[in-house]
Amino acid sequence: MIKQTLILASTSPFRQQLLEKINVPFQCISPNIDETPLADETAEMLVQRLSIAKARAVALPHGNCLVIGGDQVAVINGKIIGKPHNFDNAFAQLKQASGQTITFYSGLCLYNSATNTHQVVVEPFKVHFRALSDAMISGYLHSEQPYQCAGSFKSEGLGIALFSRLEGKDPNALVGLPLITLIEMLNNEGIEVLEHQ
Repeated sequence: MIKQTLILASTSPFRQQLLEKINVPFQCISPNIDETPLADETAEMLVQRLSIAKARAVALPHGNCLVIGGDQVAVINGKIIGKPHNFDNAFAQLKQASGQTITFYSGLCLYNSATNTHQVVVEPFKVHFRALSDAMISGYLHSEQPYQCAGSFKSEGLGIALFSRLEGKDPNALVGLPLITLIEMLNNEGIEVLEHQ
């Protein structure tokens, strides 16, 4: 039996769906923190800082809990790209990504409120894009409308057709929650996922 409450510091439906895969009971609580990048902060530094901040923000008002904090950014040609929010921005992002490689950095923190300790990693994942025509980009965007997704695609959907190759430890990291690493972190806290099935 898991003694501590497991909390996902996120309201992202994508992260919730991923966490449900490992079949461990959890709650979702929004962290409500300022996610503005600091001056001269690299992508890796940003996602690490925000992952810890989200986990701590949710853990503080709760007692004996383990809190999962996560954050993700995409980087193309050294520049952080965010969520496009609309067709025009998404079109521009995919046009820029055509034939290029985008690196996604996923920050993951597991915070133990009982011991006031945390584990944190930043996991890179590379997406190699096919050469995309304007018609391909428009067709994809009208079909899937990925306007709330960093990089302007959903890899778990039709977005897979945009890629020539994926490169990384865990394909779940691309969706926003590196499960392989999370399972290792839970194990370090004495939770063996397979023993709780």
